Amino acid sequence: MSVVWAATSPESGLFHPVERRSEVEDLADRFNDLRSHGQGYVEVRSLDRESPVLTLAVRDDHAVVHLMSDTERMSLLVGDGTVPSGAEVEVPIMDDLAVFTGDFVLDIDRAWNLVHEFTQTQAAGPLGKWCEV
Repeated sequence: MSVVWAATSPESGLFHPVERRSEVEDLADRFNDLRSHGQGYVEVRSLDRESPVLTLAVRDDHAVVHLMSDTERMSLLVGDGTVPSGAEVEVPIMDDLAVFTGDFVLDIDRAWNLVHEFTQTQAAGPLGKWCEV
């Protein structure tokens, strides 16, 4: 399956906003590169639609997933209990670190599995509970 994505460059550590069209395996390779570097940010969407866009921000073993349903609406995926509700985790959003409470933090493997599921179905609803921001 082919997808459109943009991601942090493992070489520079900066978000490279130019979208790429590739097979999901190439996206998985980039994710694995970012994971081995300890952090990164990815945006992914289908080939034939501008939205929804799913974003994945990872740092160490933690991840935060956003959904841009359209240009006006953004939601956060509710966390999986990996981090206590009151705790805070920093993850990169594009080129800056952002702080999220444990309410929105996922285990990195679970988050990647959800992104992979999204690339197959292009449906975000079944991935979990979303909170509009």
